Amino acid sequence: MDSKGLNFSCVKCHTSTEHEIEGRFYSMPATTTHELAMPKDNPSRIACESCHSMRPHKTDPKLNDHTARIACETCHVPIFALKKPTLVTWDWSTAGKFKEGHKYIVKKDELGMVSYHTKKGDLGWAKNVTPEYDWFNGVITHVEVTDTIDDSRPVRMTVIHGDQNDPQSRITPFKIFRGKQIYDAGNKTLVVPKLFGPKGSGAYWNDFDWQESVAAGQKAAGQQFSGELGFVETEYLRPVAHMIPPKEKSLSCEDCHSRNGRLKNLTGFYIPGRDYSAILDRFGWLSCLALLVLVGLHGGLRIMTSKRRN
Repeated sequence: MDSKGLNFSCVKCHTSTEHEIEGRFYSMPATTTHELAMPKDNPSRIACESCHSMRPHKTDPKLNDHTARIACETCHVPIFALKKPTLVTWDWSTAGKFKEGHKYIVKKDELGMVSYHTKKGDLGWAKNVTPEYDWFNGVITHVEVTDTIDDSRPVRMTVIHGDQNDPQSRITPFKIFRGKQIYDAGNKTLVVPKLFGPKGSGAYWNDFDWQESVAAGQKAAGQQFSGELGFVETEYLRPVAHMIPPKEKSLSCEDCHSRNGRLKNLTGFYIPGRDYSAILDRFGWLSCLALLVLVGLHGGLRIMTSKRRN
C-alpha cells in the first residue's frame, strides 16, 4: 500500500487472532457490509469503505452517487496482474505425460511461467488482465465434495450472490479462474485426490494413476467413490480487491458510459451513454429535422414579409 506513503502491511487490514487471519471472503458463506468500521473494530469488514466511508470523493461529489451500486474496486482496479503473471487456466486432464526414460516434461511460455508440467497438466498465465463484472451482495457460497454437480456445463466452484434488483448488490470486478479437474462421474460430485505421498500409496505425483489417487483421497476424506472417473470444466470466481493503482489511473466515465464499455455484458438495466433505443433515436432526429425545417420556413417568411413592407 505505497511504500512511500502509508506503507501498510497485510496485517494492517487482515488482523489475526491465534493465527486465524481475518478476510472478507474466508467464511462460508462469505459476507460483508458497507459501513464505516476499522478492521480492529470489526474484523469481518475489511473493505474500502471501512476506512474511506461510502462518500470518499471530496472534489467530485457526483462520484459518491455511484458507491451505492458500484464497488470501489470496479473503478479503482482497472486491471490486475500488473507486474507478475497470474494463473488463469489449469487443465489437469493433460497431466501424466513423460519424456523418454520416464522423465518429467516441463515447458515454459513467453512470460517465463510453466505452461506444462507432467505433475499438473497445462497451465495458462496472463498479465494486465481486465476483470469481469457482475452484481455481488458480498455473499459467496462454495461447491463442496458432498454437492451434486451438473457436469453438462462448466461448474461454478464459487457461487456469487446478488443481482440488480437486490439493493445490497453492487457491480463488482472478478477474476475468473477456469480449470478442468477430476471428478466422480458416477456420483456427480467433485473429489479429493491424493497428490503427494510415498510411491505405492496412491499419490498421483508418484504413481500417476488417477483411479488409485481418487480412491485413496476420498477414503482419507471420508467420502464415497463410485469408481467412475471423468474430467469436468470448472470456474472459480474471486472478487478483485487488491493491486489498486494511483487514483489518476482509475477508470474514467467513458470506460463504462459507452456502448462498448466495460459493462456492455451486464444487461437488463439502463446506463447513460451505453443504452439506446433505435426508435427513440429516429424520432429524435426526425424531430430535429422538422424543427430545422420550421425554423427555415419561419426565417424565410420573415424575410419575404420584410421586403414587402419596404
